[in-house]
Amino acid sequence: MSLRLSVVISTFNRLPLLLELLDALGQQTLPAERFEVVVVDDGSKVPAAPAVERRKDPFKLTMVTQANGGAAAARDAGVRRATGDVVVITDDDMLVPPDFLAEHLAAHQAGHTLVLGHMVPDATVLDKPLFERFHIDQITRFVERYRDRPTEVRGVMVCTGNVSFRREDYLRIGGFDVTLDRSEDRDLGVRLQEAGARLYFADKARTTNRTDHTDLSVWMRRNFNYGLCDARISHKHPQRLDADPWDFLFLVNPVSRPLLLAAVAVPPLGFALSRAAYSVAELVDRGRKVHPLFERVALAGATLSYGLEYFRGVRKASGSLPRAVQGLGQHALKRLTRRSR
Repeated sequence: MSLRLSVVISTFNRLPLLLELLDALGQQTLPAERFEVVVVDDGSKVPAAPAVERRKDPFKLTMVTQANGGAAAARDAGVRRATGDVVVITDDDMLVPPDFLAEHLAAHQAGHTLVLGHMVPDATVLDKPLFERFHIDQITRFVERYRDRPTEVRGVMVCTGNVSFRREDYLRIGGFDVTLDRSEDRDLGVRLQEAGARLYFADKARTTNRTDHTDLSVWMRRNFNYGLCDARISHKHPQRLDADPWDFLFLVNPVSRPLLLAAVAVPPLGFALSRAAYSVAELVDRGRKVHPLFERVALAGATLSYGLEYFRGVRKASGSLPRAVQGLGQHALKRLTRRSR
C-alpha cells in the first residue's frame, strides 16, 4: 500500500521555531515526493508567509494565511488544503527526527488509522516553569502506561502535538469542531474512534517539545477552558464515560476530591485555592535540587491547581450548582451500572 502523507502545521507568532521545524522536515528519511507540508498562519503579528515562501525545500510546501481564528480553525483549513491520504499534525514548537514521518507511515501501513506519537521534552526541561513540567510529567505517565499496550489508547487521548489520521476519515466525520477553544483534538479523537478508527500509540514516532509558554495566567485560563470545553464535548458523546469531565474526579487521588468539589460548589473559593496551591507548589519546587521528592510534591501541587481550575470550568458549563450535581450524579450512576454488568 503506497500512502502519501500531508504534514499540517498551524503557526502563531513562532516564526523562528517554525523555520527550524521545516528544516527538520527537509531531512526526513521518507522521500520528499512521498509527502507535502501545509503551513497555516493563524494571524501572526509578523506574517510567516514571506519567510516561508522564499524557502527552497525538497518537499511541496503550501502556505495558507488567515485571520486569527484559533488552532482548530487553522488546522481544519490545513487538512482541507492537504492532498495526502494520511494527515500528520504537529505543532510549530516541535522538532522532529529524520524518521518521524516514516514511523507514522509504518503505523498506517500496518493497518492503524489513528496514530498518536510520542512527545518528548527538549534539553531545557529543567529550566521550564513548573506548569510546563506538569504537562511533561503527564505525558511521561501516559507513555509509561501505553508503551507496552499501544492499541489500548483511546480517542480522548488524542493530542495535536503529534498525531496522524486518514484524511478521508477526517472529512467523513466533519473535521475539527472549530467552535471549541480547547480540547478540539480530544473531541476529534472521540469522533474518529466512534466512527471505527483503529488506534495506536507509536512510541518511535517522536517529536521534541520546545514549548515557550511562560505566562502563568494564560495557563490558568486554559485550564478553566479545558473544563468548560470538555463539558461541552461530553454532551456530544453521552455514551462515552471517558469523554465526561466528571470521569476525572474518579481517577484523581481521593484526598484531592473534596477540594475539587469545593471548586464546583463555590467557584470563587476554587479560584483562590488554585492560586494558593500553585504558589505553595512553586515554593516547594525550589528544593528540587536538594532532593527529587521536592519536585514530586511540587508537581502534585500543580496537578491540584490544574484540577481546581478545570472543575471551575465544568461548573461554568453546568450553569448552576444543582445542574452540576445532577451531572455528577448521572455520571456516577453510569459508572456503577457498567461496573455491575
